[in-house]
Amino acid sequence: MFDLTTYLTERRRQVEAELDRLLPPATDEPPALHAAMRYAVFTGGKRLRPILSMAAAEACGGRAETGLQPGCAVEILHTYTLVHDDLPCMDDDATRRGKPTVHIAFGETNAVLAGDALQAFAFELLGRVPSASPWTTGNLVGELANAAGSHGVVGGQVADLSVPQDAPTPEQIDFIHLHKTADLFRAAVRLGAMAAGGTAAQVEALTCYAVNLGLAFQITDDLLDAPAPGQPPGETSCLSIYTPAAARARVSDRVGEAVAALSRCAETGIEALKAVAEYVPDRGH
Repeated sequence: MFDLTTYLTERRRQVEAELDRLLPPATDEPPALHAAMRYAVFTGGKRLRPILSMAAAEACGGRAETGLQPGCAVEILHTYTLVHDDLPCMDDDATRRGKPTVHIAFGETNAVLAGDALQAFAFELLGRVPSASPWTTGNLVGELANAAGSHGVVGGQVADLSVPQDAPTPEQIDFIHLHKTADLFRAAVRLGAMAAGGTAAQVEALTCYAVNLGLAFQITDDLLDAPAPGQPPGETSCLSIYTPAAARARVSDRVGEAVAALSRCAETGIEALKAVAEYVPDRGH
């Protein structure tokens, strides 16, 4: 039987070591900037995006390590979005994962610049990834740029900040969940598949998997963050428009779609992806 806990622990260790190797030392000039970048990246996290990238490489017949650096690029870009999301001009959060946010620990200016530098570094890393036919380095860079920009995470963040305070519509919630969460899951999986030379059909199947997984993951996060009885949910929580039971049903539907998409890939290599998807509903209980 596949042991997901052991798999995630081992892969997370690989990712942590690679991130430590790739990021500039905190002592590099200017040290305040590089210390802030490393602080942001190493404040915890499941490292699920790079792990999915590695698993996608395996699902396309490649080695897991082929997806490691592309996955780290996604993780670094994801970290930049969190640094900026925490800023006073956005969510104004003082802590993340139990630690002071970057702008609290290093000052607002350094936090903005650390986020900028992390974003640039993510694309630098992708530029170093060897291409694998039929995909080019340009395909890899374009993939992450699409997930990061106005039609991706940035667009999702703008929608999140502008959603009506009274009652968001289902369409607004879906748009925010798709672009703030699912887009980077999609990028991580597609980049791992492309770096491994996956076929267009394999990449398309894994895209369907990743989008559904990302949406299920975000709905489950809303369930985990549900307020106490009698308290209103956050304005971009799906619980503002769905009951918990209906939200759990949506998670189940998305997980089913994700697992079904894997049937279009080779049997070898999909075990981890399937196990991750099937684990998501358990996070909400």
